[in-house]
Amino acid sequence: MRIRRTDLALEARELWQEQAGGLTALPGVEARDSFREGLPVNTVRVLDEEGERALGKPRGSYVTLTLEGLASREEGIFQRAVQALAQELSGLMAGVPRNGLVLVAGLGNRAITPDAIGPKVHQNVLVTRHLVRQMPEHFGALRPVASLAAEVMGTTGLESGEVVRAVCEKVNPACVVAVDALASRSLDRLCRTVQLSDTGVIPGSGVGNHRRPLNRETLGVPVVTVGVPTVVDGATLALDLLERAGHRGTDRGDLPGGEEFFVTPREVDQRVADLGKTLGYGVSLALNPSLSLDDLVMLLE
Repeated sequence: MRIRRTDLALEARELWQEQAGGLTALPGVEARDSFREGLPVNTVRVLDEEGERALGKPRGSYVTLTLEGLASREEGIFQRAVQALAQELSGLMAGVPRNGLVLVAGLGNRAITPDAIGPKVHQNVLVTRHLVRQMPEHFGALRPVASLAAEVMGTTGLESGEVVRAVCEKVNPACVVAVDALASRSLDRLCRTVQLSDTGVIPGSGVGNHRRPLNRETLGVPVVTVGVPTVVDGATLALDLLERAGHRGTDRGDLPGGEEFFVTPREVDQRVADLGKTLGYGVSLALNPSLSLDDLVMLLE
């Protein structure tokens, strides 16, 4: 069986369709394509247990935004990407009180570039909790936002989930926005797509290091996730390259050891830096929509 590792609901649906011989009807799952600020958006909704079994994803909404033109620095793409991210994220947070505290949790290892998406976003989020509390006469109109880089067990001795849970118990947020790196089945989607979901996240799942999940059940509040695929595992990459070359029928079992290797784009340093800024600004704009992009540039740079 030609199984590919992927964290993207969009790709899980594609794989199911391929294995089903191109059928479009997937039980318990709805999908639609649209555009936001001129950028392609795919929305997958897992509706019930049947959909969960089919995709291997918990029920909820998964929004995949393709940031076409970001890597090539296309004119105006930063502004459009930030606006599109903010609008899609706002839709997933519709039930969160407007003035409720939001904790942004950047997951991952800042010392390993493909895993540094979370810490990079943490650096580019506008934090306002202290301002709202200390100077309400000037900043009372803003939503209180706190942010942390939870890091990884190898550098702290603590699971990132333990860190986030401890902070949640202390500050009682109305919602957590968790940001992490993901794995894709396709080279074409690496550092080009962003998946937003309202189902929570399992830190480290992209590279097979499964930890305790961060979701409503474990944290007691809604958890919205922002993920970017930065790696593809070796066996999955080999299968896709073989099929592109017209060699079909190879199974993952025919590629022993491939799951031990992860491939990332050559220019991953610049791409992760660009994505960290884009996602950080998008999250900040979603949490405080009364601000403009120019306001964020003034406050964050």
